[in-house]
Amino acid sequence: MATLIWGATRSLISSCLVAVGVFVASPARAEQGDSDISWGQRGIGVWRYDSGSGSWVDLPAGGVADPKQYKFELLCLDSGQNNFDKACLAGAVECKEGENGKPVRWFESLKAFDPPAWTAIRPDRCLYSEKPTDVLEKIAAQIQSKFEQLPISPAASGIQPFPHTLKGAETNFYAEASAQTFTVDMLGQKVVIKAEPVEYKWDYGDGATFGPGPTMGGPLPEERWGEKTRTSHAYTGTDDYWVALTTTFRGTYSVNGGPNMPIPGTGHFASPPQKVSVWRSITRNYADNCIVNPRGEGCPGVP
Repeated sequence: MATLIWGATRSLISSCLVAVGVFVASPARAEQGDSDISWGQRGIGVWRYDSGSGSWVDLPAGGVADPKQYKFELLCLDSGQNNFDKACLAGAVECKEGENGKPVRWFESLKAFDPPAWTAIRPDRCLYSEKPTDVLEKIAAQIQSKFEQLPISPAASGIQPFPHTLKGAETNFYAEASAQTFTVDMLGQKVVIKAEPVEYKWDYGDGATFGPGPTMGGPLPEERWGEKTRTSHAYTGTDDYWVALTTTFRGTYSVNGGPNMPIPGTGHFASPPQKVSVWRSITRNYADNCIVNPRGEGCPGVP
């Protein structure tokens, strides 16, 4: 008994034009503990089959909140007279990249410590302002807005199969995103902002959504197309659907080479929508054995 699966558009008339390239066989049955690998922009991806959810699970990618807190102190400051010790300044880091350069030392402590246990971060750095404390406070107040305005590249949206899929079959969706670094000038200071993707949300175009969450999914080997993954979706109707992916980025920033401090909020960046055409499948059973009778009905090359 031979089984032939055809992918068709929403009309039977054009079935002969689109029969190749969607699905040619049902996916193999997976069992708990099975694993597979794939290759994407992130490198080698490892998949694990979870029988509980009946899906292939890719390791989620996402940042972890910074467990540390930071502070800085001006070096060589005579607190009693509120001016700088010239002899001390002669041996401190040179601050010549701007006006009013002042040497500072940054410190870090785990947030869990109460009171904080401060540890110096070397080497010492510089701030360029008459009032360094004020300029850092202003940067901290503006950094979220600056972060949201950066030209951050959203995740690339992957779809398997694409651009056509079958009604009722699992279509695999995944994101490929990377951390990005930007250098900007804020109030006369060199500020380096690092953006890291942490959450993803799919709108499949038919009213169904997934996320936001840390799971970015990943590409499946072609022989596993049609199997369920955490981010896959099975369409119940035939139509053209626009799929939208939104990536949430978390950021850190450093001032003049100081520590990477967390940006309080996040930024949401949308990928260009992609159109998926969902076709219906036609399954026909034939009694001919194509090996014994190559000209039998349903055999390749036989109209």
